Amino acid sequence: MRETRDAFPVTVVTGFLGSGKTTVLNTLMQRPAMDRTLVLVNEFGEIGLDHDLVTQGGENATYVELSSGCLCCSIRGDLVETLRYAPSRFARNGQCWFDRVVIETTGLADPAPILHTLMAEPSVARRFELQGVVTVVDAANGEATLEAHEESIKQAAVADTLLISKTDLADDAALESLRGRLASLNPLARRVLALHGDVDPAAVLALGLYDPDTKSAQVQRWLQDQNAAIDHAHHAHDHHHHDVNRHSDDIRAFSIVRDAPIAVMVLETWLDILRATLGEDLLRVKGILNIEGYARPVVIHGVQHILHPIDVLDEWPSEDHRTRLVFITRGIDPANIEAMLDAFTGAT
Repeated sequence: MRETRDAFPVTVVTGFLGSGKTTVLNTLMQRPAMDRTLVLVNEFGEIGLDHDLVTQGGENATYVELSSGCLCCSIRGDLVETLRYAPSRFARNGQCWFDRVVIETTGLADPAPILHTLMAEPSVARRFELQGVVTVVDAANGEATLEAHEESIKQAAVADTLLISKTDLADDAALESLRGRLASLNPLARRVLALHGDVDPAAVLALGLYDPDTKSAQVQRWLQDQNAAIDHAHHAHDHHHHDVNRHSDDIRAFSIVRDAPIAVMVLETWLDILRATLGEDLLRVKGILNIEGYARPVVIHGVQHILHPIDVLDEWPSEDHRTRLVFITRGIDPANIEAMLDAFTGAT
């Protein structure tokens, strides 16, 4: 049984939308090194899918979905409360069963208020110890994302380890350019290639105590100025009336649910048109689909112009066999996307 006086080590896994965080976690959950690990995953939007997409690690590791919304906005509530009561809430036979915690943030999260809370919130810091930040960076879209989204810069700058994913989708020149950009943002971080999410667990779990003093002066300023940052997050959250689907005025999440199976030709045509016409503003699409002619669920993942090949799960992860799609977009009216699908399927 774990000694209650010891602090639980916590690893934060972050990275922008579609960078491959869930794929990395899916692979890690199958490793013995993840035994006795509590995995907390934050999703952005009213419908969470990652609890169906992450493979459970048997009896020795457990995945728990934090309530919907952006973790950096609800940080003083959901995360603090979840960690405070985790040893008793997730107990087995009346005893705490886990030895470590891994937190996956939403792809839109500013990591600074999250790290500040882990290190400075008394009720959390007494029992939990931040031992590393891992940032997943998409080799195919990484540089463009760093140019367009400040959150991705912060995610890379605070990391102890930078996992470069999707290297099979980038040529050598693009990969070398990304490495150079990451080195300029965070020269001391270890850079690791993660093909198809396969990574040594030590690159995630054995990073040692997180030390802000080893980070850049800019990162230290971010972490030192988190009272204002947290106030700003609450203000933004209040400004949007606690709408879990909005991260800013132009970035929002929405979902599409369909009871009837969808023809595979309809799905492919619809997604091809979305990818061609929306491009960079289609920040993320993922879904579990009921497709005509398939007895098992079909999974799709897309990031901007890139739509990954469909995958077929071994079985439905729950009794819910509906098609469920989650979009995160920038400056797009959700009604237009849904109306296009309705036109293809003949829905009224």
